[in-house]
Amino acid sequence: MPTTYVDAGVDQTTKDGAIESILRMARRTHDPGVIDLPWGFAGLYSLKNSNLFDKTYRHPVLVSCTDSVGTKVKLAQAMGKHDTVGIDCVAMSVNDLIVTGGTPLFFLDYIGCGRATPELVVALAKGVVEGCMQSQCALLGGETAELPGVYPPGEYDLAGFAVGIVEKARLLDGSSVRVGDDVIGLASTGIHSNGYSLVRKIVDDAKVALDANVPELGGRLGDVLLTPTRIYARSIKEVLKRYKVKKAVKAIANITGGGMVENIPRVIPKGCDVEIREGSWRVPPVFGWLQRLGDVPPKEMYRVFNMGVGMVLVVSPHFTSAILRTLRRCREEAAVIGKVVKGTQEVRILAAS
Repeated sequence: MPTTYVDAGVDQTTKDGAIESILRMARRTHDPGVIDLPWGFAGLYSLKNSNLFDKTYRHPVLVSCTDSVGTKVKLAQAMGKHDTVGIDCVAMSVNDLIVTGGTPLFFLDYIGCGRATPELVVALAKGVVEGCMQSQCALLGGETAELPGVYPPGEYDLAGFAVGIVEKARLLDGSSVRVGDDVIGLASTGIHSNGYSLVRKIVDDAKVALDANVPELGGRLGDVLLTPTRIYARSIKEVLKRYKVKKAVKAIANITGGGMVENIPRVIPKGCDVEIREGSWRVPPVFGWLQRLGDVPPKEMYRVFNMGVGMVLVVSPHFTSAILRTLRRCREEAAVIGKVVKGTQEVRILAAS
C-alpha cells in the first residue's frame, strides 16, 4: 500500500487551509509599506511607501530582534488556551527593538508543532496579529512547520523576528547617562514571558492545579499566569517623538530575563550605578504569591522576574515630570523608582524607606 506524507504525520492540505485564514487576519496589520504577495516565498516591505517613519531620516538604521515565548507555551498547552501567547511572541522582540529608539516596521513568526491543526494554528496567529496591532507593525509573513518527529502531539514552539528603523543620530545607547539622572519604571502586566521554568517548578512542586481559583490573584491560576506581556511600543514612540530634540531620554531597558539587576546595567555607562527603591512602584500580587509558595529568596526573585516593572527609562531630571505626564496620558502606570549614582555598572535594590 502506498505511503503518503499524511501517513508520516504531516497533513499539508489541512495546514494550508489554516494559513489562508491567517493571511486574511494578517492584512489587518498591513500599512502602505507592505507589498501584498499572498503565498509568496518572502514578505515584501517598501520603505518608500511606508507611513510608519519620518521621511526626513538622514541616516536610517535598521534594527532587528528575534526571540521566543519560552516555556510559557507549556502553560498554554496545559490550559488549552493558545490565543494570547502570540502577543507574548511579538512583545518579546518589539520591546527589545524599541529600547534603541527604533520604530517597529514589520514582524514574522515561526510556529513549530507536532501537528498543525487549523484550530491551533489560527489561535496562535490570532495572538500574533493582536500583538502586531498593539505594536503598530505589519505581520509580513511567517512559517508553520509541522514536525511530528520533533514535537510530541499537542506541543509547539512559538518564536518571532521583528525589524524596525531608527535615525542614527537618535540611537539610544546609554552613553549620555549621568549621575543624578532619574529612573522611571513602567508597570508590567505580571510575569510577562520570562522565568516560567521557575514558575512551573514552584507550581508543580506545590501541586497547585492551573484551574484552581486563587483569591489573592483574583482568578484562576492558569489565566493569571497566561496574562500577556505588555507591549510598550506606542507609549515609547510618543515619548521619544515629544522629546526627541531635547534628548530627555538617555536610555531604555526592557526588563526581561535577569530582571532589573541584569538588564539595566546593559544601558548605563562605566562609572554609574543605579539604585532602585522598593516601595516606589506597585508589585503585582503574583510575585509575592510565588515567592511564598516556593520559598524563593528575594535576591533570586529580582534576578529572575521583572517584579512589576516591564520597562525602564533613564531620563534627565529636568524632564521627569513631563515624561511621567506623557506616559500616563498613554495609559501607562509609571513612577520614578530610582536614581543614577556613582558606581561600577551595577544595580542595587534598596529597602523601602
